[in-house]
Formats: sequence, C-alpha cells, structure tokens
Amino acid sequence: MLAGEPYDGNDAALVAQRQRTRDLCQRLNSLSAGPDTATERAQLLHQLFGRPVNAQVTPPFFCDYGQHIELGDNAYFNFNCVVLDVCRVRIGRNALFGPGVHIYTATHPLSVAQRRTGLESGAPVSIGDDVWVGGGAIICPGVTIGSGSVIGAGSVVVRDVPPGVFAAGNPCRVLRDIADDAAP
Repeated sequence: MLAGEPYDGNDAALVAQRQRTRDLCQRLNSLSAGPDTATERAQLLHQLFGRPVNAQVTPPFFCDYGQHIELGDNAYFNFNCVVLDVCRVRIGRNALFGPGVHIYTATHPLSVAQRRTGLESGAPVSIGDDVWVGGGAIICPGVTIGSGSVIGAGSVVVRDVPPGVFAAGNPCRVLRDIADDAAP
C-alpha cells in the first residue's frame, strides 16, 4: 500500500488500523478547547501520528491511518480537514491549511472491471515548508507542492506546483510568481 502497489482495502489488519484511527480522531474531535486539555490533546496527536508533533490540529480532523502523515514543526490544520493517508503525506514546517482542506493519496482504478476486484492504490503527497493552502482546496494523489507556495481557496490540485508561486483554480494552475513577496 505505502509503495503505491494495489492493495485490498478490506484486509482485516487495515480495517483494524483505520478503526483505531477513527477512534483516536473521535476522541480528539470531542475534546473541548482550553489549557486543561492541552496534555490530553498532545497525547492523542502523538498516538494518531505515531510520534510527538509540534503542530496544531483544530477539530474536527479526520484521517485514515495517521501514522503515514509526517507533520513539520508549526504546521496548522484549521477546522474540517481530511487526510486520506494510504500513502505517505509529508507536510513541511509552517504549512497552513484553511478549513475543509482535503489531501488524498488514495485512488481507484478507472476500469469498472478492475474496481470490482476491490483493489485500490495510492500515490504519496508532499507539501513543502511555508505553504498556505486555502480553505476547501483538494490536493490529489501524487502531487508535490513546492515550499513557499500558496494554493487558492477551492482549488483542485492535480499536478505538481513549483516553489514560490500562487496557484489556483480547477484544475489548479500557476497564476503568478510570489517568490519576491516571501519574507526572509
């Protein structure tokens, strides 16, 4: 699965892993905000991602496995973000995700006959440092977004986006270079 090879999504071990992750997400999403829950939130994020994280995840948040997501320091997920992490998702330092951003690594065959077999596959997603993804954007399997780029709200990112650009639309396309706008 992590290698992008076809896999059976109904495999008992994968189903059990996804259920564990759903339970952790449900616990995370049910915590009230405030300093009295900070330690519990940090522990849940550690369990969810499989390592301590220095990132902020605003509930509700949903993912398939969690442990396939690598969060850079100071990454921020706003409300209602979804990460389907059947393959690796690498998120750089200081990356910002607006509300309702979806990141997909999972994909299905185009052929009806192949879909009926139940086999799925995926492709990793990589998001560089200091990227800002506007609310409601969808990042599709196999996409890389270069450091310092901005993705406009509602965009559907189906191709790689180079570093230091503003890209938007459906399908998402580069609209202008913003490398000179970057802070030191």
